Amino acid sequence: MGVGGHFWDLLKPCCRIEDVDFLRDKKVAVDLSFWVVQNETAIKGHVRNPHLRLIFFRTINLFSKFGAYPVFVVDGVPSPLKAQARAARFYRATGFDTSSLSKAEGVSVERNPVFTKHIQECVELLELLGMPILRANGEAEALCAQLNSLGCVDACITGDSDAFLYGAKCVIRSLLPNSREPIECYHMSDIEAGLGLGRKQMVAISLLVGNDHDLQGVPGIGTDTALRFIKLFSEDEVLNWLYEVGKRGILSVNTISKEALDCCGSASDETAVMTRSPHCSHCGHPGSKRDHLKVPCEYCNAYDRETCTQKPVGFKCECPYCIKERCSKEQKRHETWRIKVCQKIAAEPNFPNNKIIDMYLSSNTVCSEEFDGSSLLWREPQTDALVDFLGFHQNWQPAFIRQRILPMLSTILLRKIALEPRKALLLYGQYAFHSIQRVKIKCGHQFYSVKWKRASLGTNTLVNSNSIEAAEIQQMEPLVVDESTKLDESDVPQILVDDGSMFLLTDENMNLVRIAFPEKVDGFLRKKELKESKARKKIEVHSGDKSSGTQRSITDFFRCNKGSSQAKQGEDPMVVSESDMGDFHRESKNARSPSPSNLSRSVKRRLFD
Repeated sequence: MGVGGHFWDLLKPCCRIEDVDFLRDKKVAVDLSFWVVQNETAIKGHVRNPHLRLIFFRTINLFSKFGAYPVFVVDGVPSPLKAQARAARFYRATGFDTSSLSKAEGVSVERNPVFTKHIQECVELLELLGMPILRANGEAEALCAQLNSLGCVDACITGDSDAFLYGAKCVIRSLLPNSREPIECYHMSDIEAGLGLGRKQMVAISLLVGNDHDLQGVPGIGTDTALRFIKLFSEDEVLNWLYEVGKRGILSVNTISKEALDCCGSASDETAVMTRSPHCSHCGHPGSKRDHLKVPCEYCNAYDRETCTQKPVGFKCECPYCIKERCSKEQKRHETWRIKVCQKIAAEPNFPNNKIIDMYLSSNTVCSEEFDGSSLLWREPQTDALVDFLGFHQNWQPAFIRQRILPMLSTILLRKIALEPRKALLLYGQYAFHSIQRVKIKCGHQFYSVKWKRASLGTNTLVNSNSIEAAEIQQMEPLVVDESTKLDESDVPQILVDDGSMFLLTDENMNLVRIAFPEKVDGFLRKKELKESKARKKIEVHSGDKSSGTQRSITDFFRCNKGSSQAKQGEDPMVVSESDMGDFHRESKNARSPSPSNLSRSVKRRLFD
């Protein structure tokens, strides 16, 4: 949740939509609870154990397709304020009276045991996938933000907007794998430049509209009102002024609000009151209508008019007095609005809550264990253990699991080869890099379709293993159909058999393949260019042969008497030959025309004379 009052809608103008390569080779901290809640909400009741299914596929996509290095963060024990707010949210949803909740003692801070079990299963799955996992003392988004602010990770993936209040610099709210621009990203620098909000100002907004630790906030103050009021104060002084308004009480609100206005640069000194001069009822400018009949209005004369013009609907006079009067009324309205906001704040008991402020602005470590940025290690997946784990929890076939994890394994292998080019490595210990088949475009992005050739183990062994894997894939098909929801599923590698050899086809990042196998890429590009040049020459030759027998003008299809009747060089253009006249008479006979008996004599003379 994070900050209440539709806070994400306030930040929406600062959103950046990034492409697939935005996270490539970057470390990202993932709020595991956010993913679990989001996934279960999306496909609950459609598949078996949705938290395990989608954590599995989304992790593979994040690691292979997006090329990121994810660090998963798990929630610790929530604060008593968070536990009390969670209980209040539950009672509010069920319709119970929450008036006695604040007086209740010993509110349990333990989380839902079912949800805790799901988190533990996801942690076990991620450990088998080789992902680093950190456990926070409190909120997971707080540790994600701290890792981001310390430079240990480049971004946070969470849906809690209070990550900015904890100090995050870059927050990714959503990932859409099957999209042209799949990343919805928010930068703190964009929020400061676009909305003029700093970290402390955002903390102040959360105190007014509510947050995870105080759902109510200040009654009667929404996001727009809070933003307008908070921007009256600077980043360094906003929390101090909120403390002054909340603690001095209702009797001193007017004085406090006036001091706040003076602090913000409002005009507190009234200038000398100007006397209102009479205004013309016809044109609306200074001066009476009778005076304007004698002496033309100077405002109307400015537009070269001799007499006054009728003032339009909604006319506003631009004389100094009217401008001053409008500014004074507008200022009084703003001052009245600010005083009312201060009254609402002062009427709220125990405002602001210093514990919430300290929780957001604390710079102490929030990790349950001491860690160093260099200690974040990504290990290879334990394939056999994964097959057993997912086979037990998801009832998936081993071939299905091994096929879905191939994109992660191929990405790890290419990264290893890029670091150690001379070392011969095999995918699954059986498949070697063979060639690049083609350039594949998915959602507007280009990938290399890479062929991995299985190492020759003898003809009989190859045929037998091929038939075994084909049988496993056929047995796997009904399972994929049963699991109808394909949200966040990874790409399925293809199996190709050619001349007795078995190949795997995977989609890989083009830059990663170039770094790992530069010679293979150069050879593929040369062949591609040669093939395209031959195709272009063939098209040019074919178009040249076809154009020689092609009629290029409409006169080649339809005879035109105008062209044949034109004079040849040296002849009189007004003289028409007898052959031309003969052609004309022959064509006129074949043409459809009314019967001569139906024509008048004058028409017949014009036609045949």
